[in-house]
Amino acid sequence: QVQLVESGGGLMQPGGSLRLACAASGNFFSVYAMAWYRQAPGKQRELVAGITSDSSTHYADSVKGRFTISRDMSKNTTYLQMNGLKPEDTAVYYCNARIATVQGTPRMDYWGQGTQVTVSS
Repeated sequence: QVQLVESGGGLMQPGGSLRLACAASGNFFSVYAMAWYRQAPGKQRELVAGITSDSSTHYADSVKGRFTISRDMSKNTTYLQMNGLKPEDTAVYYCNARIATVQGTPRMDYWGQGTQVTVSS
């Protein structure tokens, strides 16, 4: 059983910072790409940032220069450092990871339960 557990959400004033973490646990062979998505009320889920197994990163235009994704391969954990938060960053943030549970089998997408980020004064 594979689990992704997120932490670090909360309430922050505009201009503030938060750091999200997502750790993969359970029985699996390897974690490949990891990413953060978010979904605001009444909107579709959107990609925020992604990081590959060789640490190449990509970002949504709306967060470039403010958010930084990173990962610790030894801990199967990804982080999202969010600086310069804006009210429009308010959403539920979901962790995504592409994982192979057994060597040689197809990689599958797994999702965390989501963590609420609210940016408001």
